[in-house]
This record gives sequence, C-alpha cells and structure tokens, in this order.
Amino acid sequence: MRQFTKDDLARIKLPGRAIQKAVGLESFSKSVEMTVGFATYSKEYGPMEPHHHAEEVVYVLDAKDAWVEFGIERNELTNRSPLRPGDVLHFAELEWHVFKYGDAGYLDIIFIYGRVNNIRPEEITIESEN
Repeated sequence: MRQFTKDDLARIKLPGRAIQKAVGLESFSKSVEMTVGFATYSKEYGPMEPHHHAEEVVYVLDAKDAWVEFGIERNELTNRSPLRPGDVLHFAELEWHVFKYGDAGYLDIIFIYGRVNNIRPEEITIESEN
C-alpha cells in the first residue's frame, strides 16, 4: 500500500486547468491499469476548451459558481448542469464537455479513468497511426 496526501503531489499547469497526478503513468504512485488525480479550474488557468477523451468519472470536491456544458458535438454543447460539492459525473468515452465558472468561481475535482493511455486531449493519439 502507498499512502500520501494531495499536498504531496506536484501541480502541473495545463490549458484551462492545473492537475495533480496521484495514480497512473508518470504519477506520484505508479499504475499501468488506472488513473486518478485532482484538477482545479479557475481564472488563474484561463478558459478551458471543449474536449472529449476516455471514459471518465469526476467527483466534485469544491465548486463556486461552476457548471459543466456537454453534448454530442464540440460546437453543440446544449446541456448545462450546475456543479456542487459531492456531485459525481460519469462521461461516456468521447462525450464532448467543458467546465466553466463565473468571474470569482472555481472548480476542484477528482478525476478517475480506467486506463492510463490517451486520456486527456493533449495526449490522444490516433491508434491507426501508431
């Protein structure tokens, strides 16, 4: 068993958010089967672009004036849902979504993937090209 705290994890700035890799490839605790980490969305990291990726579960740790928009196409995010601490979101693989917040808002989450490769938009590779 490996025990650690969120404070032990490096904060990595990415477009629209900062992440802390807890479990997975290149994470604090190595795994080749799963990915778990934390993400913060706020004005400090700029706006997030709509994206889609591997199937994902998100648990909302904290939120202020934050919401998620989602839909079937990048430019057709017709669904909007406010986010509150304790909410659990389950995104299907390749479901388009984006996290947003008001001027003084923010969002802190735990993200979970049942895989370690091609998870986030900046990591996705087309399998047929490899």
